[in-house]
Amino acid sequence: MERLIGTVSRGVRAPIIREGDDICQIVVDSVLNAAKSENFEIRTKDVIGITEAVVARAQGNYCTIDDIAKDIKNKFPEGTIGVVFPILSRNRFSICLKGIARGAKKIVLMLSYPSDEVGNHLISLDQLDEKKVNPWSDVLTEAKYRELFGYQKHHFTGVDYVEYYHNLITSENCEVEIIFANDVRTILNYTDSVLCCDIHSRIRSKRLLKEAGAKLVYGLDDIMTSSINNSGYNEQYGLLGSNKATEEKIKLFPRDGQSIVEEIQAKIYQQTNKLVEVMVYGDGAFKDPVGKIWELADPVVAPFFTSGLIGQPNEVKLKYLADNDFKDLSGEALKSAIKEYIKTKDDNLYGQMVSQGTTPRQLTDLIGSLCDLTSGSGDKGTPIILIQGYFDNYTN
Repeated sequence: MERLIGTVSRGVRAPIIREGDDICQIVVDSVLNAAKSENFEIRTKDVIGITEAVVARAQGNYCTIDDIAKDIKNKFPEGTIGVVFPILSRNRFSICLKGIARGAKKIVLMLSYPSDEVGNHLISLDQLDEKKVNPWSDVLTEAKYRELFGYQKHHFTGVDYVEYYHNLITSENCEVEIIFANDVRTILNYTDSVLCCDIHSRIRSKRLLKEAGAKLVYGLDDIMTSSINNSGYNEQYGLLGSNKATEEKIKLFPRDGQSIVEEIQAKIYQQTNKLVEVMVYGDGAFKDPVGKIWELADPVVAPFFTSGLIGQPNEVKLKYLADNDFKDLSGEALKSAIKEYIKTKDDNLYGQMVSQGTTPRQLTDLIGSLCDLTSGSGDKGTPIILIQGYFDNYTN
């Protein structure tokens, strides 16, 4: 009998993972125990996803606010820093800002508006229209922002981030000036030493600032790239992808993860004779239609993955075939024709009309998003995801 179930994504429960734990063995044991408990088999091309948080926790990849402050002092010795385009987040950026402020004398905080890079809104587009403000040309001071828009609380968190960041900086005995602008070069009217805090646009921001004559330009990906006082670090992403652990401690994005995914793959093969794919995933790449938030606050969806997850899907659109190539067929004849087409399809459908409407994204972004949605960000207790049937098609 043919298989009637396609892709299945399961959240796998695991022990609470602490620093020093053998993350590879925990993942392998958790997946195999889940398969035995729920009476299903591991298959070739199954995908095992592990959330980046437990990988970093097992590695002990943490640093303190004082570590960040020391790195900031080393990189910005004069003490006045333009901090540009941070996201609005208590979990993601506030803890970084605390360390930056502790290592600075004055911060000129430049916020993009009406929203941050990932879609957290300070104000709405309708409010901009009402006040006749052009976000591409108008630069607002904090006083002007308050005059126009008052105190605005975030749709989901109930936090006024302008007030929150202002108070956080001053609580570290650091002077603060807040402005609102969308051209990164605007900050050079206030200081020539700049820390770019944007995530996906950071390379362009740094380039524009350097071309415009900035004296010092760093990004969050340049802070905590090496150990300070025996701290954790991330040589590639620095503070990007980090999360608050405590009020004085931060968990960094994991490092050295390629050997982890490959070891898990090898251990599963040794015990099941099935070659699975393995990835470490962070934020999914999707957008909330109500809050307008683009979920991806990590620098990438999947920092580490096995080789079978390289590339994009190579799929044909079934409804296109049914409505065009095989529009005169129905029933078993249509089914057989489509199956045969899939079996003989080109290895690369790039640019062909038969693939229109399929998802032209990296496999790691698609599967990582599925992992993130399955595990959630709360108390489900499933930091490991097992996906089966993702690489199946209509012929299986």
